[in-house]
Amino acid sequence: MSVETREISVTAKEDCGIVDITGIVSEEVEKSEIKNGTVTVFCVGSTGAISTMEFESNLSKDISEILDKLIPLNEDYHHHKTWGDFNGGSHLRSFLLGPSLTVPFVEKKLTLGTWQQIVYINFDRIEKVRKIVLQIIGDL
Repeated sequence: MSVETREISVTAKEDCGIVDITGIVSEEVEKSEIKNGTVTVFCVGSTGAISTMEFESNLSKDISEILDKLIPLNEDYHHHKTWGDFNGGSHLRSFLLGPSLTVPFVEKKLTLGTWQQIVYINFDRIEKVRKIVLQIIGDL
């Protein structure tokens, strides 16, 4: 069993900017020495999330709209009293979706469905460059 840890950077627009990172994750798995195993994709930060979806513009709009209904960004959250940065809703959205995802791979190929992509979502109120950690674990 071997472990390789890598970092990538992703830039996403504010307020639910969604970026398809499937290609980058796939390239890093292919470059690794590990043939079969899992890759954990972890967003460093508390206002972003990692998930899977069919990455297309209308679904991206649907996700943004449903999150606006569930966790509106312009509510007066208690968190705003702590730092005054008015991103309490951003933190709640990140908490709901979560910072990581683990995907198995076989023969260096991610085992994703045809319409399933790995995405990073920025919930913060400003555009962000975010560090994403990939931990690749498996057999050589």
